[in-house]
Amino acid sequence: MDSPDLAIRLQRAAFNRALATADLAAIGPLLARDAILVAGTDSAVISGRAAQLQAWKREFAAADRTIYTRLPDRIEASGVEPIALEHGAWRGTAASGGDLASGTYVAKWRRLANGWVIEAEIFLTLA
Repeated sequence: MDSPDLAIRLQRAAFNRALATADLAAIGPLLARDAILVAGTDSAVISGRAAQLQAWKREFAAADRTIYTRLPDRIEASGVEPIALEHGAWRGTAASGGDLASGTYVAKWRRLANGWVIEAEIFLTLA
């Protein structure tokens, strides 16, 4: 797949499906080993693939878990390095229905031998 835009959008769609179906095994390959997530409300930092998978495991076990969706608006690919930045909107919806929170995000992606992986995500809560 030559287009970073299309490849990253497909990876994002896979990540969204994994979150919606609580498929922990599908999330791991989408994250770089040292991936960093900065939460939108309290700026909590979750550092590393293992820590992020543990956080998602806890989230998936919640009685009325939140289903998060990231919706990319645009992808900026570097012309000098195998990296790209995804800009978009996110929302958290209760599994039982109803929006809980939403905002914007950026995600840094890196192309490795096996495809694009998330290196970092930063979220801003707006509602």
